[in-house]
Amino acid sequence: MSKATRNAIGVVPSEGSTGYLARIVAYSPRNDLALLRLVDKGAIPALALFPGAVEDGSEVFAVGYPGNVDLAQGLSLAEIVEPQSAVKSRGYLSAGRSSRQFETLLHTAPVGSGNSGGPLLDACGRVIGVNSFGTLSEGADSEFYFAVSIRELTGFLRDAGVTSRVAGMPCRSLAELDRAEAERLAREQGLSEAQARQRATADARARDAAQRQAELAVISERENGMALAALLLVAALAAGGAGLVFEQRGNRRNALIAGGAGAALLLGAVVAWLLRPSLASIEERAAADLAETVGRPDRKGEDAGGSGALVCVFDPPRSRATVSEVADIPLDWSADGCVNGRTQYGLSGDGWSRVLVPNEEATVSVNRYDPRTRTYRVERFLMPLEAMTAAREARGKLEAPSCGAGEPAAREFGAGLEAIKALLPTQPNERLVYKCQAK
Repeated sequence: MSKATRNAIGVVPSEGSTGYLARIVAYSPRNDLALLRLVDKGAIPALALFPGAVEDGSEVFAVGYPGNVDLAQGLSLAEIVEPQSAVKSRGYLSAGRSSRQFETLLHTAPVGSGNSGGPLLDACGRVIGVNSFGTLSEGADSEFYFAVSIRELTGFLRDAGVTSRVAGMPCRSLAELDRAEAERLAREQGLSEAQARQRATADARARDAAQRQAELAVISERENGMALAALLLVAALAAGGAGLVFEQRGNRRNALIAGGAGAALLLGAVVAWLLRPSLASIEERAAADLAETVGRPDRKGEDAGGSGALVCVFDPPRSRATVSEVADIPLDWSADGCVNGRTQYGLSGDGWSRVLVPNEEATVSVNRYDPRTRTYRVERFLMPLEAMTAAREARGKLEAPSCGAGEPAAREFGAGLEAIKALLPTQPNERLVYKCQAK
């Protein structure tokens, strides 16, 4: 190991109360890159690398600690090594020109002495290069700056045995996503209203058809009943007449038979008359026929609900992913807000949600699920230390109810989660949207 790799280096984070000692474990003099490993216990959040090509003219941001800012502030040596916020400057990627020694990106985000080794970020906060050096300005000449390209950086890390966190999705602003989401919701609402009108028209036609069919059936049955009653009445009169003839001829036995038959036929005529359907039964029959085709819960195309065993598939056009993995998510949702049989979500004005406040990283996640649209959404907020500490304290005071505790408990839990959400920034750093479907 060279002497350079044995030197201890102080690493000062942007937040907290202390710095850390680190050692150089790999160094590339060709492109001025070095890899440090913390000696003390501690962790610094890792940035994601963007492996794709950055378009000419793209907005970029240089982050670091230029020494001239420290001098202008009048900081002492002791103050310089205390945690403090990094300086950020904005510029644009300028053409595709590179230095001859190694591949670089040319940009206009101002960089000063002390910025060397700081990241060059895209608009989504992903590393696209490492700031290295700048041009010399003479008089009114414009200044340009060079950053080690991501290909140089990933090659260096790969040779050092480091697996990088990579995020290769296109960078989309939250404002752009919000506009697209509003347009999508408007389209869906218009489509839903059109489908509702079509269903209403189809149902009205079905009701009219059922009404006509019921009227025809009832009238036909009434006419058949009246015809049968008339036929039986005629037969009863004929039987009665035959009985009188037999009685006059002294044939008592046949007279009784004919009289009995006439009485039975007369009773049948009365029953046939009474059993004919009334006109009032038309509405009842129409409603019964209509139930077979209109308003059934199992009609084709009707939503069966968002509960049960689901798989949630990442929806890139609706998402802004800068760091996180975007693999499919299995989700077993119950109607009372229980996930996978063990995790209870809170219920509030914005629906079902759960807030995750980890102890090991400075990111708060808000997970939401909408059973109506089967949409699962994860929003992640990168928090400053003070706000993260407050969020952890608020979450520590909140106890999640067990699954099956009921809606009042879910609403009480949801109200507690709202207190944590109030500590979050107005916009998340990431928004991951998933569309869920039955397994």
